[in-house]
Amino acid sequence: MTVPDLGLEPMLAAVAEELPEGPTWTYEPKWDGFRTLVRRSGDRIEMVSRGGRDLNRYFPELVEAFSHLGGEQWLIDGEVILALDHGLDFDALQQRIHPAASRIKMLAETTPASYVAFDALAVGDESLVASPLEERRQRLEQVLQDPPERIYLTPRTADPELARSWFWSYEGAGLDGVIGKRRGEHYLPGKRAWVKLKHRRTADCVLIGYRLSNDGSGVGSLLLGLHDEGGVLHYVGHTSSFDAATRRALLKELQPMRIEPTAEEMGRAPGALSRWSQGKTQDWVGVRPERVVEVSYEKLQAGQRFRHAARFLRWREDKTPAECSFEQISLPAAFDLGAIISSTR
Repeated sequence: MTVPDLGLEPMLAAVAEELPEGPTWTYEPKWDGFRTLVRRSGDRIEMVSRGGRDLNRYFPELVEAFSHLGGEQWLIDGEVILALDHGLDFDALQQRIHPAASRIKMLAETTPASYVAFDALAVGDESLVASPLEERRQRLEQVLQDPPERIYLTPRTADPELARSWFWSYEGAGLDGVIGKRRGEHYLPGKRAWVKLKHRRTADCVLIGYRLSNDGSGVGSLLLGLHDEGGVLHYVGHTSSFDAATRRALLKELQPMRIEPTAEEMGRAPGALSRWSQGKTQDWVGVRPERVVEVSYEKLQAGQRFRHAARFLRWREDKTPAECSFEQISLPAAFDLGAIISSTR
């Protein structure tokens, strides 16, 4: 069987409302980082993101660590993470995708990244893509039987109650939730055959603006804000789950509310380019902060903004913008990340 290469699209997970149970299921924590395939071929180490980006230059400390991992040839799947004192920090991880080699070198030394492996796709000249998960896990454990510093094997369990306890307690270390995988399932590139249980909460936010859709015919996304203790309004994220008719209607409805926000009127504002945005425009239109939107969200990253796009639930005409503050956001109890990633050492 042909050994897969780094162009292989990773296997994915679909969102589930409940954790599946039964003898065919096994569970792992869901890490919050960059999904990354890593291949060793002799002395050569290659790291590639889910989108096909070469990550070697951005994480030289991991390339060095992998060079000390045994075996002449293997291909493994996992997550690049960055752990700080408070747990996983995706914002800090994104800062590693930087054009300046000097900055990458400095960050690699001061805040080095780690890698958590959870699958093996090839060992030696043998492809494992068509092998069941149980066999792939055994082969992965063999590859990582004596891992160097910063390389970890993800914990796993067949106990759904333990997985549920992970779901709640590990959030305090910055993890996303729990992944469910079938023991006998093959590795299915690009297919959402795994399931993921993620945290979902609601918040009432101030509508502070919008971005146009790609064709300019309607609203592409609504921009959301929350007040801090001093009453300053900060951008925290966006919601964009609208059909074409709703996008056009929203644009017509919001145009009369347009304003030009000033630095004195608000704190953090929308507009910063992500290093993953590939140059896409982030221009936005401000509106009078008069309307309140209820959204559901997964995580407030670093206590400042939603980690992913929030899901629009409804307009809250019964709420005033002044009631929309960070106080409504409950933060999980802190949990020692080191206890998680060292549990399989």
